[in-house]
Amino acid sequence: MKDFFPEVPYVRYEGPDSNNRFAFRFYNPDEKIEGKKMRDHLRFAMSYWHTLCAEGSDMFGRGTGDKSFGGRSVDEMFRNKAYAAFELMSKLDIDFFCFHDRDIAPEGNTLAGTNENLLRMASLIKELMDSTGKKVLWGTANCFNHPRYMHGAGTSPNANVFAFAAAQIKKAIEVSVSLGAKGYVFWGGREGYETLLNTDMKKELDNMAYLMRMAVDYGRSIGFSGDFYIEPKPKEPTKHQYDFDAATVIGFLKKYGLEKDFKLNIEANHATLAGHTFAHELATARINGVFGSIDANEGDDLLGWDTDRFPTNVYTTTECMLEVMRAGGFVNGGLNFDAKTRRPSFTGEDIALAYIAGMDAYALGLRIAAAIRADGRIDEFLNSRYASYSTGIGKKISDRTTSLEELESYALSMGEVTDNSSGRQEYLENIINSVMFSGSWRK
Repeated sequence: MKDFFPEVPYVRYEGPDSNNRFAFRFYNPDEKIEGKKMRDHLRFAMSYWHTLCAEGSDMFGRGTGDKSFGGRSVDEMFRNKAYAAFELMSKLDIDFFCFHDRDIAPEGNTLAGTNENLLRMASLIKELMDSTGKKVLWGTANCFNHPRYMHGAGTSPNANVFAFAAAQIKKAIEVSVSLGAKGYVFWGGREGYETLLNTDMKKELDNMAYLMRMAVDYGRSIGFSGDFYIEPKPKEPTKHQYDFDAATVIGFLKKYGLEKDFKLNIEANHATLAGHTFAHELATARINGVFGSIDANEGDDLLGWDTDRFPTNVYTTTECMLEVMRAGGFVNGGLNFDAKTRRPSFTGEDIALAYIAGMDAYALGLRIAAAIRADGRIDEFLNSRYASYSTGIGKKISDRTTSLEELESYALSMGEVTDNSSGRQEYLENIINSVMFSGSWRK
């Protein structure tokens, strides 16, 4: 089989002092942290779409990279993408991948023809999975790229589009199940609107929920035992996305009785576009019991769109891994690199180096998060700050055994509140710095 990344060797851990650009400095897959291997803490996944399909185009320019992988026909191109994907995962020691249906197989002239293409390519991918041991983290349907979805898919005002999307999702679920996926994602790329002048918001939300209910019921009926996810996504491409942020999605799930069926797939860049921190979105999912999986990337605060850069900000990855560990770690989810190289970084070598950078950034975040937990000062401060809820009237509030009348009586007898304590934010931020840069966690 052709070597599609001949310039990329098999990447291995060499430690933080290595100068080899094709080496991991912090990601040591089988090293144990808090009793679990790093590969099991992180569960890295390759995104099929950005890695094998995205050519570096943007709204101002066409692609700068060739993702045909030497294919002389459409069929050969998609087959070569599959071979290239498994070569890259093997060289980078990535255990999982994620895909849209249209990433792995082309559209045909009819839906039946498209389905044939998808099943044929899924058969090849299954062979490659069996021979390499790689697994699917989650699958999904691309119900946003084709012009038929210009007004949305599950929220389209056109019933024929809704029906087409439903058929596409059904087949994507079947393929995901056949490949052993433990997750299926609803990513609402076009599920939003520009103006209420032409939008029946209630009709669109009701239809979207109905589509999700049908998908869950069908998936369970064919033996899918994994997690269904919704990925919160704000603003882009429409001004008003129905899945704006984690809190919005949680409200949607509860309104339509879907909260027992879905977890959230949180993306770092989407948190930025929603005006939140990545850690905020993860914490919102965690405390509501719907934390599921992560799309690992980062945005640019100076650009107002979804740049999907590979993550290298270690403060962000540390905060992320603290939330993941507080949630008890991943079950079926993982860290999917929904990330692409910048447009001027157009070579296969650039792709590999970007993955190494992202994997090391998250491995470093994991190491530091574990060190912060072992240090204990952050947790100790949190416990101390809320200690007033452990005794007296505070315990009654925590136990939900008081009333407004009793609280009024207590407040009247107390007089003015004089025992507020400092939040000590600067001190806590300095603790993070001291742990990050002390080097005590380095191997």
